[in-house]
Amino acid sequence: MSKRYVHTCVRVLDPDASVAFYEALGYERRGKLQFETAYNIYMGLPGDADTLELTVNIGREEPYDLGDGYNHIAVTVDDLDELLTELAKIGVEPEKPPFAPGGRPEIGRICFVQDPDGYRIELIDGGEFKTPQDA
Repeated sequence: MSKRYVHTCVRVLDPDASVAFYEALGYERRGKLQFETAYNIYMGLPGDADTLELTVNIGREEPYDLGDGYNHIAVTVDDLDELLTELAKIGVEPEKPPFAPGGRPEIGRICFVQDPDGYRIELIDGGEFKTPQDA
């Protein structure tokens, strides 16, 4: 039986660009763990554990194949429009303007951005989020 969610790992090519992107989302850099051929950079949101692991494989130059199984990770943000303005300053644009999923305004507004390696991140407006369910 699982007891606790620990982290999500994404492999990155440019650790500086990736750290800057996730810091712009509000993550804090927490630490680094060095291995022979790779290292991990651990990040977390304020008040939360180190839930994001950026893995850098030393010498890797080709972009990673993200496959068609991965879709996104999601984070809440206090003010989606303000964050998108800040992200634009570092060259990050949303896939499309913020929207209510399925045309359902009771769910709230979201949008998707991509990190420097192409991983999709869902930004959920309003800071609080309860997973919507119809049944």
